[in-house]
Amino acid sequence: MLDKPASQSSVRASGPLAGFRIVEFAGIGPGPFACMLLADMGAEVVTLDRVGAKKSMKSVAGRGRKVIELDLKDKAAIAQVLDLLANADALIEGFRPGVMERLGLGPDVVLARNPKLVYGRMTGWGQEGPLANAAGHDINYISITGALAAIGTKEKPLPPLNLVGDFGGGALYLVVGVLAALLEASRSGKGQVVDTAMCDGAASLMSFFFDMSAMGRWTEGRDRNFLDGGAHFYGVYECACGNFISIGSIEPQFYALLRKHADLSDAAFDAQMDPRAWPALKEKLKAVFKSKTREDWCKIMEGTDICFAPVLTMSEATRHPHMVARNVFVERHGVKQPAPAPRFSRTMSTIREPEAAEIGAVTSAWKR
Repeated sequence: MLDKPASQSSVRASGPLAGFRIVEFAGIGPGPFACMLLADMGAEVVTLDRVGAKKSMKSVAGRGRKVIELDLKDKAAIAQVLDLLANADALIEGFRPGVMERLGLGPDVVLARNPKLVYGRMTGWGQEGPLANAAGHDINYISITGALAAIGTKEKPLPPLNLVGDFGGGALYLVVGVLAALLEASRSGKGQVVDTAMCDGAASLMSFFFDMSAMGRWTEGRDRNFLDGGAHFYGVYECACGNFISIGSIEPQFYALLRKHADLSDAAFDAQMDPRAWPALKEKLKAVFKSKTREDWCKIMEGTDICFAPVLTMSEATRHPHMVARNVFVERHGVKQPAPAPRFSRTMSTIREPEAAEIGAVTSAWKR
């Protein structure tokens, strides 16, 4: 259970989505992560998984749900699922297009039983289009959006973990879409399908850069622009100890502080916004930051308006004073993990334990 900060100890741990009922069809990646967020915010999420599926109490993305094991190839089980969905607020599934329809659980069937249901669908390519039925992973979905081509070194693009497709363009857009549809359904009394595709979401995340390109302030490629590693004042530098620090001194006043604290008196640094000067200035800064350890630079720069931070590993991040002070990480079943986010002043989110459940019992409890 998440420990409540002392300042919020009197807040009832319900979450803003308390009372909403969501059925999740077990999957991997963005679907479970989206359901973790919804469960953390108080929704009652029931996960339908295959018979004999291994459960881990230590799973971060799997926290906060009731788990029901079912054989979805059994027609009797499908009838039970339809009964359960008849009183649910939302459904979330991440199968390839057509799978739910073949199971007898497509939108037409389910919405006929429960017209107010929000039907959340999570795929890589979307429900239609030339690639809709092709296999793929995060790296493929962000490749066709322009995102991957813009991330990396001059030599080649580098995968940004699977944060941009699976979780940024996928799970977060699924959550936003489901919440928007639930809000609309509360007014209209009508549900709808939310078609969430990772390629759609990743493309949407690139909106700022399409905007910059339209203004003539972005050059296609990598390591050529002020936010992609091209500029000397926005990047990552190695220290004497082999660890790294990051700076983002874009604004003139922040850049002035960088020059002051790093003793950058060389007049060449006056050309902050001249891309022609960036390569040489990056080399100069490399030498400067390599002259001290990461700890030394933290003592000099951390907490100033330079826009500075040490580059930490996951284990180091859990021990950073700022993260500790805000209880950003909690421990559950011996596993350090991120606490629920975002935070709410009145209906605080919590981590609930997953539990095995029987579909009949849940269906009975959900009858309105």
